[in-house]
Amino acid sequence: MRSTSMGRLAALASTVLPARPGKTVRHPVSRLRTSALAVGLTLAVSALVPSGSAGAADQYEWAALGDSYTAGGFVGEPQPPLGDASRDGCDRTADAYPGVVERELDEFPPGKFVHLTNVSCGNATIADIADTQQTPISPVQPPAGGWAAVDPQIQRAKLDDKTDVVTIGVGGNSLPFGGMLLKCLELGATLGKSCREYYTSPPEGEENIKDKLARVQDEYVHMLAKVHQAAPNAKVITVGYPAVLPEEGSDCNRTSLTELGSIKHADIDWLRDEVLKPLNRTIERVTSFFGDRYVDVYSSSVGHDACRPAGTKWVEGICGDAEDYWPAKLPGTLLNCGVLHKRVTLVHPNAEGHADTALHVERAIRIALLDR
Repeated sequence: MRSTSMGRLAALASTVLPARPGKTVRHPVSRLRTSALAVGLTLAVSALVPSGSAGAADQYEWAALGDSYTAGGFVGEPQPPLGDASRDGCDRTADAYPGVVERELDEFPPGKFVHLTNVSCGNATIADIADTQQTPISPVQPPAGGWAAVDPQIQRAKLDDKTDVVTIGVGGNSLPFGGMLLKCLELGATLGKSCREYYTSPPEGEENIKDKLARVQDEYVHMLAKVHQAAPNAKVITVGYPAVLPEEGSDCNRTSLTELGSIKHADIDWLRDEVLKPLNRTIERVTSFFGDRYVDVYSSSVGHDACRPAGTKWVEGICGDAEDYWPAKLPGTLLNCGVLHKRVTLVHPNAEGHADTALHVERAIRIALLDR
């Protein structure tokens, strides 16, 4: 880790967590260690405050926070069901990894259940976890006036000193990775500049990729600090992103919307090596700084990217297979996957992808609960 990154992490943590007065720190590494100690002391003191033990006597409390890669979107039956008055536009589904893990944990240990509160929401940003209200954009049966804004996920999950485990899968929408993919599709269909050129030397008003990743790191530090403040006794587990892009851009068929469409092969390689992998490294680095557990789902999903054939891919392409309730057209664009008898999936995990993530998250939760 570069000293500049460590200094940034330390400085940001100190803006959220109580500072240690009278301490002069001149070196970035020292600032990181000082802030890490401040985090540890803050959490330790919180744990000593008389507030009861974490979780109810007969169950553990698990809160799942995150974006569409946690919510599921089009993977399995909607939760709440279609037509239910409590639907909020967040597109959580039964076969997304939180639901899969909940079913696998059933009883842990025998006689003690793990109770899941899943407030993940499609299109959520890092800020939507900790600070801001989010207005969902689900295309599935929206109400006449559009979806109502939902509170920050920390509030929706009612995190408190009785929360045992918090899992968090977020970060992509804060770049935003989906928006970058759409821009790469657009540029790939022209003879103009590449996607890499666009985001390396962007037009006025657009951040370059270096600034995007630095901002995501800043936001992630703030978010994790807020999670620890809200749930001082919880084990916090962060979840990275899978290998949605192939290890070789040339593996993709640029005429196929069931893969990555018109995105240039060189841009696919750039997106993988300079955007997706650094995003995961950023999440892992901040997670480690707080002493939390990072779940790597990239390594196990290599070879199951969006450019693999059906049956091998764990990630659907621009157009892909989804439940019948999911739309075939992307509102506000010319994208129509219906002509391919597919749905608009925009490079999201399918059931197999969520099953793989569930294996790793389940293991991390079991380890966390055994350590309680």
